[in-house]
Amino acid sequence: MELHGEQQQQQLRSLRDFLLVYNRMTELCFQRCVSNLNYRVLTRPEEMCLDSCAGKLVHSNHRLMSAYVALMPSIVQRRVSDYEASAAQAAANSAGEVPEAPTALAGAGGPDAQPDLQVASGSGGATEGASGAGT
Repeated sequence: MELHGEQQQQQLRSLRDFLLVYNRMTELCFQRCVSNLNYRVLTRPEEMCLDSCAGKLVHSNHRLMSAYVALMPSIVQRRVSDYEASAAQAAANSAGEVPEAPTALAGAGGPDAQPDLQVASGSGGATEGASGAGT
């Protein structure tokens, strides 16, 4: 179910990207080629300019996309290795912190541990119950 939703999101992003490129191309070519808005139809030079402009932009877009597709596997591989390295670093950091906590706890309830000040003064509370359980 979630995979289907992700596919729909990807399709929507692709459609949005296509429409953005199409709108930019249309606007750019219109600004370059259409100079006379007095008539309902385009003049022959305007049509030729628009065909040439759109053709150039479509051709350049295809070249960019083919370069992107060629580079994408190496980009993905680099991201994966960066992610794995950061995950390994996080695991090493968390593994380095875990042994410190049990060492501190083991020393607190040992036979030669110093008595807790709160327990010795009889202030009670959760600290006395936790410390008293170990002795």
